[in-house]
Amino acid sequence: MDLDAYTAAHREEWDRLAELGSRRRFSGAESDELIDRYQSGATQLSAIKTTSGQSVQGDRLSLWLSRARLRFTGASTNVLSQIPRFFAAQLPAALFRIRWLCLAVAAASVVIAFLYAWWATANPAVLATLGSTDALEKYAKEDFVNYYSENSGTSFTSFVWTNNAWLAAQCIAFGIVGVYAPYLLFTNAQSLGMTAAIMNEFDRLDVFFLYIAPHGQLELYSIFVAGATGMRIFWAWIAPGARTRAQSLSQEGRAMFTIVIGLILALLVSGLIEGLITRQDWPWPIKIGIGTVALGAFLFYQWVVGRRAARAGETGDLEEFEAGATQLVAG
Repeated sequence: MDLDAYTAAHREEWDRLAELGSRRRFSGAESDELIDRYQSGATQLSAIKTTSGQSVQGDRLSLWLSRARLRFTGASTNVLSQIPRFFAAQLPAALFRIRWLCLAVAAASVVIAFLYAWWATANPAVLATLGSTDALEKYAKEDFVNYYSENSGTSFTSFVWTNNAWLAAQCIAFGIVGVYAPYLLFTNAQSLGMTAAIMNEFDRLDVFFLYIAPHGQLELYSIFVAGATGMRIFWAWIAPGARTRAQSLSQEGRAMFTIVIGLILALLVSGLIEGLITRQDWPWPIKIGIGTVALGAFLFYQWVVGRRAARAGETGDLEEFEAGATQLVAG
């Protein structure tokens, strides 16, 4: 398709669509014309996207169609009516797009944590830099466990939730700079490794894993997802493909920022487990099992529900979500 020629051929139709879409009152004939123009424009937009992909002409037509749709359907008065579609399609599709990067980030973090733990364990001088022997022993035998119960369950849940949500938000919001998300992931893995080394030094490594396992499975994976999301946004700017950098960054940014909502909820669940479950005097298989179920549910949502949404054509892009609903109305 010669996009310029196609645009010139339909210029008058699109200008008329834009004119009608900007009006607030219509006669009966104008209302019928608006619907006809809208349906024709939706078909033409589909043809443009199929043959030319993202384009200035297509973006402009999409905007005019959105305005026209509001004229004959009205703005949604119930935001809650859009929530089921968001959680059933848009969010899982966005998570599915970064599934392999999430696994790569998880694997890299495990390797870094292991190497730091091994290095600190094999070199007593490294542990000595973290504090005196008495201070480290007190941390391993008292402070590590007391951390989970020194405050009330609700206040502790609120603290860890906001702290982790802030960390995840930074990974995504500053992902565009390239180094920030990897840096946060690296320091997080480094901290885990050094903590494990301290616990191992005083024969408390089993306690470390027992207390981390209930909430840490979902909590850590959520942080890995946040890091992967930030790096995906950065890569959209570095390697935009056939799109311009602005278009690539805009599209990926809209899709990836939907993940923030999912991570806020996931981290709330992990925070509840950490604040209310980890401290309980329940058998460890039960507490760890709860954490495993929580992580399994998240993975199912990302990989299975996300795959279904992706196969149905969902990308997670907020703009495409709206365009899809618009074309559905056009029928």
